[in-house]
Amino acid sequence: MARLHHQLLLFVLALSSPAPLLLPARADASSFPVNVWPKPVSMSWAEPHAAVPVSPSFHILVVSRPENPYLTSAADRYTRLLLQERYRPIVRPAVNLTATTTLEKLVVAVSEPGAPLQHGVDESYTLEIPLTGGAATLRAATAWGAMRGMETFSQLAWRGMSAVAVVAAGVRVEDRPLYPHRGLMLDTGRTFFPVGDILRTVDAMAGNKMNVFHWHITDSQSFPIELPSEPELAAKGAYGEDMRYTVEDVTRVVEFAMSRGVRVVPEIDSPGRPLILCFDGYSIALHLIRPNAMYLHGPAGAYPDAVTCAGKFWLPDGDWNNRLAAEPGAGQLNPLSPKTYKIISNVINDLTSLFPDNLYHAGADEVAPGCWETDPSIKANLANGGTLSQLLERYVRATHPMVTSKNRTAVYWEDVLLDAAVNVSASAIPPATTILQTWNNGSNNTKLVVRAGYRAIVSSASFYYLDCGHGDFLGNDSVYDDPNSDFDARGGSWCGPYKTWQRVYDYDIAYGLTEEEATLVIGGEVAMWTEQVDAGVLDGRVWPRAAAMAEALWSGNRDAAGRKRYAEATDRLFDWRQRMVGRGVRAEPIQPLWCRTRPGMCNAVQ
Repeated sequence: MARLHHQLLLFVLALSSPAPLLLPARADASSFPVNVWPKPVSMSWAEPHAAVPVSPSFHILVVSRPENPYLTSAADRYTRLLLQERYRPIVRPAVNLTATTTLEKLVVAVSEPGAPLQHGVDESYTLEIPLTGGAATLRAATAWGAMRGMETFSQLAWRGMSAVAVVAAGVRVEDRPLYPHRGLMLDTGRTFFPVGDILRTVDAMAGNKMNVFHWHITDSQSFPIELPSEPELAAKGAYGEDMRYTVEDVTRVVEFAMSRGVRVVPEIDSPGRPLILCFDGYSIALHLIRPNAMYLHGPAGAYPDAVTCAGKFWLPDGDWNNRLAAEPGAGQLNPLSPKTYKIISNVINDLTSLFPDNLYHAGADEVAPGCWETDPSIKANLANGGTLSQLLERYVRATHPMVTSKNRTAVYWEDVLLDAAVNVSASAIPPATTILQTWNNGSNNTKLVVRAGYRAIVSSASFYYLDCGHGDFLGNDSVYDDPNSDFDARGGSWCGPYKTWQRVYDYDIAYGLTEEEATLVIGGEVAMWTEQVDAGVLDGRVWPRAAAMAEALWSGNRDAAGRKRYAEATDRLFDWRQRMVGRGVRAEPIQPLWCRTRPGMCNAVQ
């Protein structure tokens, strides 16, 4: 046993040491017979291209100690994936199949297996698959980088003509992400998604090397999460008893995501987007992701003074300038009420216990002045010289320390600083403990945020809002009386047109920034708001457009000469979408099959 342990230790040291290139490499090509998505930073494949059959006893061997249970789970999962591989490329790969040997195993060595999954963790890896079969090797600094490498390895395999899985041989990959934050935001406040749909989405994210699931849990329409300290919020605020996320559900999502190297960042938006529903005499107005809405009122007299404009029609007289909310569902938390802070404190305490990530999204966007102005106590405050911005700052100054005291960095939407009507001073949200997420005015607002010294997450609605271009959900809209009313580029959607995968792929999130300013951009997120999305259409709305952002943030959207590479990316994304469908993700097609079988014939320019 001691001798075996000694041999194992020597093997780990050998894998961890710099190794000479074991195969005849050539310069990276723009495309290979089989490709990886996102495109690796550096990949070479010896010519003539070859592949080796996968042994029926193939396995992934993790030789690093101490054991990381998430890495062990990933190794088992990718072993099954490879042995069960059914993907057959539309265009048969032109490779030489090595029939005299098989690939027996992938040996994984990690230098820091205990490194926690957190923002900025090292996700780099090096993968080598020899021409001679036998054992492929994967080296990474952390378990999370090793997971990225195993994903790359899985995408280099396909089902051959003999129904046997084969894998590219003579390959070397050296890879690491450009941006540490590559996320997807899913809104479960407007539409409830069963846990299974969330897990499938997170699994697809891992396949695209995305690493942040931003869970926009609640919004004006529902409060679907059960919180131990405030059980009435879900009891009265969820759409139904079977449309709530229990503590067990949350734990399942967090653990599932962790096993795939995906962090889960919760958002309860407040004070500005409350939930307002009436059940059995209770009027509940909440908004846990923006600082403007939380209110409970009923026979027990719970929190009648914690919310303003609850239950009122959102757009009085149809006048946007007098709106009580950005969309149906009016009600905002009252910063003057002590009860507001009792509720928010309980919410933050519960969420930081349920979600271990070091980011906490506190929302604070789209505060409607008209809502606060309907409240008598706020009216009196304004009459005595107070301002709406002072009200918001009062709320943020009280709640920001609640977040940071839990060893969390607070994330807010850009509005908290940039909104023209209601905003806070920079001193209320210190850059050292605050990240701002941009969504409006494209690169202009990103520049304003980083120029002020804040780290930025980019989610520009002009590029990354996946709900745009599907019209609006408001009923009784007389604008359609005019047959030409939605013939413009917006198509009835405030953020139209529809964001195609090429629009998403082409966006440079650091556009217009100086080199120093660009260092404050930590990454981006595509956003799936769900006014018109449910489980039936979720996959197609998200994929493969989210995959386009995933590659742009992993290895960029330009080739070695600095040219945008969306033309070259088309065939690769076509193939990746096909593989995702085979993995159970109902991703939308990007072209007819005819195009893939006739390279270049579907281009806009020859």
